[in-house]
Parts: sequence; structure tokens; C-alpha cells
Amino acid sequence: PDTVQGSALGQLIVGDGHQNVAFLVFNDAYGTGLRDVIQKTVEEAGGTVTYGGTGKGQEFPPGQTTFSSEVTAAIASKPDAIVVIAFDETKAIVPELVSQSWDMKSTYYTDGNTSDYSKVFDKGTLEGAKGTIPGANAADDFKKRLSDWHQSVEGSALSDYSYGAESYDATILAALAAKKGGATDPTTIQKNLAAVSGASGGTECSTYKECADLIAKGDSIQYKGVSGVGPFNAKNDPSSAFIGIYDFDADNKPVWKSAVEGKS
Repeated sequence: PDTVQGSALGQLIVGDGHQNVAFLVFNDAYGTGLRDVIQKTVEEAGGTVTYGGTGKGQEFPPGQTTFSSEVTAAIASKPDAIVVIAFDETKAIVPELVSQSWDMKSTYYTDGNTSDYSKVFDKGTLEGAKGTIPGANAADDFKKRLSDWHQSVEGSALSDYSYGAESYDATILAALAAKKGGATDPTTIQKNLAAVSGASGGTECSTYKECADLIAKGDSIQYKGVSGVGPFNAKNDPSSAFIGIYDFDADNKPVWKSAVEGKS
């Protein structure tokens, strides 16, 4: 859930030493939802939001193409970091930030715009900026399993493993929920997903066979998958998950550097 990514990005911003944060965010449920969680995390750590915060009415509409006034206002609020939460609008926001002499190393991005801009911006434009993309950086042996399977089915190796671990774990959880519920209809699976994720405790297990054997014996289980997500919470969202931290290189490409665990 976005609550996990927002928490992780807020922790990253504060951990980098920033205290005064401005948002350039579009008025969309995705954008404002992430903004709200990031803001809460920053403020709980003693930071301040200087522009674009909750309830200020400073969001811009999706699809906007010029951002001179928004960038001017954000910089005038004297932040030491700017968070850009947008999709394609980012391609117009970044040049405006550059033209107004903002230090691009002090910008942060989310999964909606932590992308390869090597063919969009001049070399070095985003170098040192950071972004987040939800998902674990899976172990090499797991990546090899995925790639070998893709090679056997599709005839090509994988080059992108985004959400591979999460998709795998979702499949295993659904199968275990069906096993526990004794049926494969959607309602049965939904009703048992939280339980097999470990929401009520249980014996930890890490493969379908191991977990299914425990279920067959009548035991409660907690599936510990390759993505590292925590048991489901009351909203049936993962209670925690790993968020990848990416640094933009000189070619304006995001490069995985580390991961932090966010909680919802």
C-alpha cells in the first residue's frame, strides 16, 4: 500500500538531514495519498512542510504542462528538499526546477516518476536525486529461477524484476488461502488470505509445500515469502514491506542502492 511507500520515503528524507520539505503534487488520489503519509512521517520526526501540504490547496491538476508559478512558490517557501509526486508532469517540472537554479540533488521522487530519463533530460540533470519504488531487491538465486522460467516459456531471459517477488508471494498466498479454506472460489480465498499471511500468528514457513503440510495438520501458519512483506493488517494490506531506494546516476537512470522497511 502507498502508506508503506510514504512512510519509507519520509524516513529517507529526514534521514538525509532535511527538515523543511515542499511538495509539488498533483491533485489525484495517488498523489495526495502519498503526500499525506510522507508529510505525517516528516512532521512526526520534527520536520516542517513549507509548501504543498495537506489542506493548503496548492496541488496542481493532472495533465498540467507549465509549472513556473508552482516552482517559484515552492522555492520561495525556503525548503531544503522538494518532493515531486506526479507522472508525465515530471518532464515539465524538472526543467523548471533547473531553470530556477534549484539543487536537483535535493529532490525526491516516488514510483510514479522514478524512471529512466536518459533520453529526456540533459546528462547529469538528476544525478544525485533519489526516488522510491516499492518492492524487494530479490536474491540472485530467485531472479535466476524467474528468468529461467521466462526463458522456457517465452524464449527470452528477464531484464526487469520489478514486483517479481511480490507477484510470486501473492500467488503462493492465494494458493495457501485456497488450501486452508478448502475451495478455490474468490470469496474463500479472500477470507483466508489474512490467516495464511500470519495475521493471527502461526508457525513460520517459506514454501508452498512446507506451509500446505502444516495446514493439512491443522496448524496455523505465517508464510514468510521472498518479498519480505509482513502479515496482513486490519485493512487486509501488508503491515510492512520493503521499499527500494534508488539514486539517479549521471545518465538520469535510477540505480538501486538499498531498501528500507516501511510500515502501514
